[in-house]
Amino acid sequence: MGSLHGGHQQLLRRAAEAVPAGRPAVLLSVFVNPLQFGPSEDFVRYPRDLAADGALAEAAGADALFAPSVAELFPGGEAQLTGVVPPAALRQSLCAPGRPGHFEGVATVVCRLLALVRPDRLLLGEKDWQQLTILRRVVADLALPVTVQGCATVRDADGLACSSRHRYLSSAERRQAAALPAALEAAQRLGRSGTGSAELLTASVQGALAAAGLAVEYVQLVQPLTLSPVCEAGGLSLLAAAARCGSTRLIDHVFLMKRPPIVAIDGPAGAGKSTVTRAFARRLGLLYLDTGAMYRALTWWVLQRGVDPADPAAIAPLLDDLDLQLESDAAGEQRVRVNGHEVSEAIRGPEVTALVSTVAAHACVRAALTRQQQAMGQRGGLVAEGRDIGTAVFPEAECKVFLTATVSERARRRAADLAQRGFAVPILAELEAQIAERDQRDSSRAEAPLRQADDAVELVTDGLSIDDVIRRLVDLFRERVPEDAWPGPGAP
Repeated sequence: MGSLHGGHQQLLRRAAEAVPAGRPAVLLSVFVNPLQFGPSEDFVRYPRDLAADGALAEAAGADALFAPSVAELFPGGEAQLTGVVPPAALRQSLCAPGRPGHFEGVATVVCRLLALVRPDRLLLGEKDWQQLTILRRVVADLALPVTVQGCATVRDADGLACSSRHRYLSSAERRQAAALPAALEAAQRLGRSGTGSAELLTASVQGALAAAGLAVEYVQLVQPLTLSPVCEAGGLSLLAAAARCGSTRLIDHVFLMKRPPIVAIDGPAGAGKSTVTRAFARRLGLLYLDTGAMYRALTWWVLQRGVDPADPAAIAPLLDDLDLQLESDAAGEQRVRVNGHEVSEAIRGPEVTALVSTVAAHACVRAALTRQQQAMGQRGGLVAEGRDIGTAVFPEAECKVFLTATVSERARRRAADLAQRGFAVPILAELEAQIAERDQRDSSRAEAPLRQADDAVELVTDGLSIDDVIRRLVDLFRERVPEDAWPGPGAP
């Protein structure tokens, strides 16, 4: 709504970097939206300085500034405008009860701006998490062709989240207002120490705000995606507060996490999981856990020991002293060792590929390797890919994706991979038959069948480059794990 500050400038800089293959055109819209102000709110006195906004926007990388009047944006008048009403469930907590009609006004004007501009990507700050969550839902429900990207909250030196309304604060009020981020940070430390009770966490913040002389509107602990209040912090939780300092309304939040995030990427063979998962993990600063390599390594060991891959009783003794190591080399590539043997390339051969599904189907094998994987994941902060990561290994993962591709596309990729590794390449029809047969076997077996978790998002990769897939994975991850919670590598 104008009166630009450092947070807006950061959004513009991020927008200019949004597409790796060439700088996109960046448009800034400035519109003080009357639909989102209540009768007693500050619409008339809201700070406006379009000339200064233009200069700041240009310096931050904007190519154009769109500043329509009310008459231009609503030519038929507000009374004739079709309104957008977000789901009621997202308007039951945080700011919504105290600002009736606010988010309806936000959603209506944003949809109008998107229809006029038709951007590929919409960047919004995470500072107003409820607004970001609601707009993501509106865009999804209306199938609008735009990706919503949240960006981390930008703070001033005193800790206050940047806001245009801070211009209302006197010097003394500014010092008083700094109690809000300080109180939330103290509660976050309390959460890290093991306190998860919503009652204790909110009481801690309320007490600190009252002691600073701020008028508390609310302090709530909610589930970030649904915005539903929770009694106990579990997984990822949002602790948010609103308070008044003089006539100025302040909002802020922190995220509470029991451990760093886990991403589960499942899908059939040949969908490209390993390639994109490695790159995605590096992009987000997460560890890469290739569970498929673990099953391949065990299959290689079974063959080396001359054991029948179809005989679980013969395989079971091999699990007792199995030493399976996943390591990263100097180039960041994963290396696999089994019982002292370096097998990173050997496990990708056709013989292992043909039998890994048979070995992996045994209950003793699944149990042993699942225990190893879960032990690796206790600290969190990893991306795991395989067949049953989201359903069996890490059902509590913050982000679950079912990565797949058509049989014909996967056969084409398999042929290219075999050729690159120097193996004989069967005809495509034969590869397609093998892949279809393995899909059927993997999805119908009794032990850990291949299936999509109920809360996983399907991503079909046909026609997408590796960069396209990684970018979509990052977008899916950020819908569930905001930058304010997990900044990733290189974040300030």
